[in-house]
Amino acid sequence: MCGLSGEVRFDGSRPDLAAVERMTDRLAARGPDGRGLWSQGAVALGHRRLKIIDLSERGAQPMTDPGAGLTVVFNGCIYNHRELRKQLEGAGHRFFSHSDTEVLLKAYQEWGADCVTRFAGMFAFALVEHESGRVVLGRDRLGIKPLYLAEGPGRLRFASSLPALLAGGGIDTSIDRVALHHYLSFHSVVPAPRTVLAGVGKLAPATVRVIEPDGTHHDHQYWNPPHTRLPQYAGMDAADWCDAVLDGLRTAVRRRTVADVPVGVLLSGGLDSSLVVALLAESGARDLATFSVGFETEGGEQGDEFVYSDLIADRYATDHHRIMVPSDRLPAALDQAIDAMSEPMVSHDAVAFHLLSQEVSKEVKVVQSGQGADEIFAGYDWYPPLAGVPRAETADAYCRVFVDRPHSALAAMLHPEYRIDHDASEEFVRAHTSAAGADTALDAALRLDSRVMLVDDPVKRVDNMTMAWGLEARVPFLDHELVELAAACPPELKLAQGGKGVLKDAGRKLLPTEIVDRPKGYFPVPAIRHMAGPVLDRVREALAAPEARARGLFRDEYLAELLSAPDEHRTTLGSNALWQAALLEIWLQTHEIG
Repeated sequence: MCGLSGEVRFDGSRPDLAAVERMTDRLAARGPDGRGLWSQGAVALGHRRLKIIDLSERGAQPMTDPGAGLTVVFNGCIYNHRELRKQLEGAGHRFFSHSDTEVLLKAYQEWGADCVTRFAGMFAFALVEHESGRVVLGRDRLGIKPLYLAEGPGRLRFASSLPALLAGGGIDTSIDRVALHHYLSFHSVVPAPRTVLAGVGKLAPATVRVIEPDGTHHDHQYWNPPHTRLPQYAGMDAADWCDAVLDGLRTAVRRRTVADVPVGVLLSGGLDSSLVVALLAESGARDLATFSVGFETEGGEQGDEFVYSDLIADRYATDHHRIMVPSDRLPAALDQAIDAMSEPMVSHDAVAFHLLSQEVSKEVKVVQSGQGADEIFAGYDWYPPLAGVPRAETADAYCRVFVDRPHSALAAMLHPEYRIDHDASEEFVRAHTSAAGADTALDAALRLDSRVMLVDDPVKRVDNMTMAWGLEARVPFLDHELVELAAACPPELKLAQGGKGVLKDAGRKLLPTEIVDRPKGYFPVPAIRHMAGPVLDRVREALAAPEARARGLFRDEYLAELLSAPDEHRTTLGSNALWQAALLEIWLQTHEIG
């Protein structure tokens, strides 16, 4: 797990090494264990390293294979790197390290850009062919690892975070109005290739981009699992599916123990993270480090779920760490978490993850997390209303239960210069859900959420918040083979028992009923959800700041309405509308934009 950066020139000039150094230094938190730079011809690469696999300097990056004429910078982990290494050695390749980075290099030499289809893992990389000058960018199937892009005159820059690109300079930081529409309508999700800044994009998940020396490029999407009933699973009943899901998760959890350092677990006490702990214990893990976070009660809302995490920790005798955060820590933590965000992320548990990661990083370098189960096994409350909806009506039904507000409402919120005259978010949903490869309305919704919402909300949140403290988070529910299995699972089995039915059946084989049948939880931060105390003070300060007044994103009447009743205005899914507006403005100010 690391941070990467780079620049490619297309105009015959040399890359700006000073800019690449600034970008690399901005990624220091992602990789506190090492720093490296490389430049040849029109390309310069930078890297910050977090030592997880092959702790020696032989695993340092940028990594060059002189014989193959290749150099790479890589962020992530290829969990099956040992199996691939044996295969590559059988094909005649010789290795100088034990790192998965070198396996990537040899795999590219052997199989070209198609090597990504052989990787089980999370990754983003930039690889240079010395002889041709070609640059290859790649991102994992579920977009677990980020890769941001910024085009400029005669050049392309890339980095593991948006703030790193800003550190390089020369970025168009004007607001992308379509992205702003997504932010305010599509539940704060801005799908690739856009970001809220006009001058910064991002490589889509499951994509390889091949860039020629003249600047032309082509993208290849190498993975798009069908959300249909597949022949190989014909005849399976509910018990068969339960067994298949449990076996698939067992494999996913085992894969994510590959490391040369200890691996812990972020334990919320919910079904998903509890299953991860149970399967690790089943595999023989002892004295497993587990971590839970809690906050003070606000607005009558309980701020911790320790009763559940304690139950699992006691059952499996883990080395459990309770982290209780007093409310007076929130203002400083809020700004630190927003500084760590590559893009504005409204979900208030980003702050919880940030504070949790700070403490966890003092104990371990790697953790497994239960993130992603709801999106692939239908755990959210907006999925049941889609059952029985005619396939042709998917987009309308989905927008009713998920979209924060209709397009027409944005006119009352935004100043005219930030509006667009079409419903970009609904158009995006309609195009995605109407594509072939999904049998039912629920299948289409789950495909959309697993390919888009998951990537640019919960997955991005976990990556940004953990990597801000040099902590690697692994997500077994997003093992691509498990995701493929879940996509083929009959919708009624996923919707059963109020959602995640097939996963709950698997949980009953290992977990107490109090965990399996408990109400759905999350990392609650009541002070943000209810705009209480110092959080509300920070919001008022940000919205009244000179930068906010000069930018003029939101109409004064709209902000006054929100501030008059901070806890009353909510979106379709219950998010605090004041926090959504304020978070965007705080993010822009924190990153010194406009």
